[in-house]
Amino acid sequence: MSIKKAYIFIFLIILIDQITKVYVKTNFYLGEEVQVFEWFKIYFVENQGMAWGLELPGDYGKLILTLFRMIVSPIIMWWLWDSIQKKQSKYLIVAICLIIAGAVGNLIDSIFYGVIFNESGAQVATIFSNEPYGKLLYGDVVDMFYFPIYKFEDLPNWFPFKDRNNSFTFFNAVFNIADVAISTGFGILIVFNKRCFKDA
Repeated sequence: MSIKKAYIFIFLIILIDQITKVYVKTNFYLGEEVQVFEWFKIYFVENQGMAWGLELPGDYGKLILTLFRMIVSPIIMWWLWDSIQKKQSKYLIVAICLIIAGAVGNLIDSIFYGVIFNESGAQVATIFSNEPYGKLLYGDVVDMFYFPIYKFEDLPNWFPFKDRNNSFTFFNAVFNIADVAISTGFGILIVFNKRCFKDA
């Protein structure tokens, strides 16, 4: 894959990610959900920036995550450039592209969403608002894909992951396109490890 094709691939993933996030942000109330199938919902939530809705507590945690992404993204971009120059495996190049696209997709939310959107709590947010909900580098990441495939009820007391109703939902994470890209990229590196890192 050429560097030009790699950049186009990355750009398209980021574009799809941002279109879905802006659509949900400007058409859904925070916490609103639409059931697509019994096992799939569009469910609008926001988080502080880690993949799959995980968070570091407090404002400093949010800032650390944003700065970490800002530092790591150029390093991964260099890794992509170097891998293409050395004609490394297409598996490796696609995996790096996915990881970059996902990292940048969520980074855009973290850097800019706090200053271009107003609050999503009791209203549908508007873009380029005169009353932004946050500040630069402190935006929340938009998540919307929810797959509660199966709910286990009346679990025994010893079960470690149950909620207060003695139940456990599989799969309980809410995520976005960027999260899928990152996870798929790392999945390729793990599952196709030998093909990714074979000699050029």
